[in-house]
Amino acid sequence: MYQDHIHIVTSGLSPELNAAIQACPALPACEHAFAVVDDIDSSGEVNPLLSQADLVIVACPEHDALSKVHQVLSCIGARAQVIVLVDSANAAGIACLADERIFDIATLPVSPEMLAFRFSRWQHHRKQADDLFEAQQFLDATINSIPCLVWYKTDAGVHEKVNDAFCKTVNKPKEIVEGKRHAFIWDVEQDDPACIESERIVMSNQKTCIAEEQVQTGDGKRLLTTYKSPLYNLDGSVMGTVGVAIDITQEREYENSLIEKNRSLESIFRSMDGGIIAHSLDGKQILSINEAALSILECGSLEELMESGFDMVAPSLFEEDKRVVRARINSLKSPGDSASIDYRIRRDDGSVTHIMGNVKLMEQDGELFYQRFLIDVTEQKLREEEKERHQRDLINALSRDYLLVCSFDMDTGEGETLRITKDGEGAELKEIFPEKVKLESCLRTYIEQRVYEKDREMLVAALSRESISLEMAQNKRFDTTYRTGCDGSLEYHQATVVRVRDWNSDHLVVLGLRNVDSQIREEMQKTTLLEEALMRANKASEAKSAFLTNMSHDIRTPMNAIMGFTTLASNHVTETERVRDYLAKIRTSSAHLLSLINDILDMSRIESGKASLDEKPCNIAEVFDNLAVILQSEVARNGLTLTVDTSHITHPEVYCDSLKINQIMLNLLGNAIKFTDADGFVSVRVDELPDAPVDHARFRVVVTDTGIGMSESFLEHIFDPFERERTSTISGIQGTGLGMAITKNLVDMMNGTIDVRSTLGQGSEFTLVFTLQRTSKESLADAFCPTDTSANAADKMRGARVLLVDDNMLNREIAITILQDAGFVVDYATNGQEAVDMVRNAAPGCYKLVLMDIQMPIMNGYEAARAIRDYEQETQACDAGRMCILAITADAFDTDRNKALACGMDGHVPKPIEIDVLFDALNKLLVG
Repeated sequence: MYQDHIHIVTSGLSPELNAAIQACPALPACEHAFAVVDDIDSSGEVNPLLSQADLVIVACPEHDALSKVHQVLSCIGARAQVIVLVDSANAAGIACLADERIFDIATLPVSPEMLAFRFSRWQHHRKQADDLFEAQQFLDATINSIPCLVWYKTDAGVHEKVNDAFCKTVNKPKEIVEGKRHAFIWDVEQDDPACIESERIVMSNQKTCIAEEQVQTGDGKRLLTTYKSPLYNLDGSVMGTVGVAIDITQEREYENSLIEKNRSLESIFRSMDGGIIAHSLDGKQILSINEAALSILECGSLEELMESGFDMVAPSLFEEDKRVVRARINSLKSPGDSASIDYRIRRDDGSVTHIMGNVKLMEQDGELFYQRFLIDVTEQKLREEEKERHQRDLINALSRDYLLVCSFDMDTGEGETLRITKDGEGAELKEIFPEKVKLESCLRTYIEQRVYEKDREMLVAALSRESISLEMAQNKRFDTTYRTGCDGSLEYHQATVVRVRDWNSDHLVVLGLRNVDSQIREEMQKTTLLEEALMRANKASEAKSAFLTNMSHDIRTPMNAIMGFTTLASNHVTETERVRDYLAKIRTSSAHLLSLINDILDMSRIESGKASLDEKPCNIAEVFDNLAVILQSEVARNGLTLTVDTSHITHPEVYCDSLKINQIMLNLLGNAIKFTDADGFVSVRVDELPDAPVDHARFRVVVTDTGIGMSESFLEHIFDPFERERTSTISGIQGTGLGMAITKNLVDMMNGTIDVRSTLGQGSEFTLVFTLQRTSKESLADAFCPTDTSANAADKMRGARVLLVDDNMLNREIAITILQDAGFVVDYATNGQEAVDMVRNAAPGCYKLVLMDIQMPIMNGYEAARAIRDYEQETQACDAGRMCILAITADAFDTDRNKALACGMDGHVPKPIEIDVLFDALNKLLVG
């Protein structure tokens, strides 16, 4: 029973009224505590007496009665109440406040008896509320202490109240569950029809229903034992149901599991491969036996086994094994004693079955009996024998391939030497490994005398008894590589340890030592080569990425000039001088773009091995002297001084590829000129060295400049493809980063050397050394015998009819205009087949020359040239003069030139067409 301590505060009451209140007796289980507040402070401050009060009786005769009541209400708690004594003028205003805490309003004046009556009425109201609260607390505590699910549900299926166990089961707080339907609470799409139907029956029959219900939840199905009863209204009508449920999901699963396990055990006992026999102590009576035991003992039934003469053991056991089995069985004295027994059975066909058995002395209902287990391990036994044979073969293999083979017992460390090679390194081991050996002592001596100092500690740890035992418990074999040689000549050796049998049966191992120096060094060399190749590949990839970045700028720069000046020329077509200037700049940019492309193609040709030297007699001094002429305008434009000194050459007549030498020197001098500021100088000095082989001349070429120089870090990679000191986007100087790589490769092709020295801000110096075969002045004169360069050469070409073959309209327009301006009559074809048809249909000797593109549709240039030559052979058209065929193509490699000549063409001019080069080729073909 509860005890209620009631705090009563009065304010504004007369002494008579206060006395009347305090004289009222307290109800059972209640105690009164009175306090008087002289005046209610309207300042808004909370009076501590008011905040603790359960009842405030306040008299408000004043005009500010409403504000005083407001102040009281703001100070008291949620369950506290107020009795207001007020004059009739303010009563209506107080009533309009509609605050549930205002319990009563009395109109002044009030007699002590009337106030006592109203106070008594409040006490009974308070007592009823406390009793109801206590009952509710008892009810909540009761249902929440029940581990079962408890709920009250309306006839509409709404859960009005649930207990804690219910909330725990559905994993939702009570304030969310109460007021919700089944579907929301159990996380399903719709209310459970079975639940709805059972509750309808309970409310209809007004009887308690007990049932097992399967509830679908968001986590699956749950099995509940439910007790549902009707819930009545005050008028006796059914207003819903009250339910209690026990979650038996786990219990039912466990029950089903036990049933299934029992079934499984029965099935296993009947069908298991292992045999089970229970028999009496004297062995005369078999209490139980399964099918596997009968099969192992080759009997079809229990009766057949007994008739065969079973007496503790089956008659099919080996005789020597029968005695062992009986002795082991009889050794068991107390219930629970057991023994393992391995024995053999001879079958009717003569084969042997190996049995691994166990026998245990059991007691049941005061009776003793033997429980025996039989397992057929024949296959396992055969596998073990095969493994032992394999181990023996492995040991024999070790004996053949190893310098030394020993066996050791890891339990004692003792062993014996099985084999030592008789010659070489093996012979030196005989003193360390005698016939009988101890693992620790012999290995310690071997390691101290033979093993490289830095590997000794590692090998001691690897070949200790503890390490070997640990390794052999997990693996059949392990290898350890180490180095021998105390005199500085190191060789790689390998120690191999192999276990002989199963580690659980004994701890016998075989140790072998062998020389693996050649294999290890070969693997190391391969690894090094792979690492170097990877490093080169990564470096090349990085360089090519940088190259693509640079080329994006370097190609776009001349392309921008070409496109820009072309537009300007179109806009100022009537201004001749301006257009001429624009065209000159377009030619300059085109030449630079072609130079970039040629560098890339040269590098590709060199790297693919397609580049070769074309050595002819020449004057090496003239080759170098001509450099000054070639570079004269560029040197003057940059304000530089260029000197070429060939005065130290004593044998200038040599065989050489003058074009390749020119390419090397122009690369070096081109860089020197580009990277040297105005008023600087560039010099070339050529010296003939005295140490040349017979009939050869050895030259040293030194190229020096006073330019910006190069960093030491860049010098390490100066000859790598795509490498540049600074990108052209930073320096403003264009280039591919291939020039020096091409130069180095060309020098290598000449079996020469190239070295470089450079200091940032001071300049650079390149030194080339190469050897050339000497030749005579007569050979040189023959090589440069002049051809027909008569003044009327142009007249001989003028008026000649030529056939131009090209599938590209723009290329045709350019070529036709160039040829017509030179006085040629031009016909054209758009592919090889059309050209062949035009030659066949023309009169003999009509075409003096065919200018043939290569890459064309229908028939390419190679096929067309062969077809024209075949036609000439068939018709003997050669009598009218052999038709010249000149390849004009973007296929610019030497291999492309050779391929054109092999198809019957007479020459090769690369695109883009340089007019001087074209007419030089035409002059040679048409004039001779």
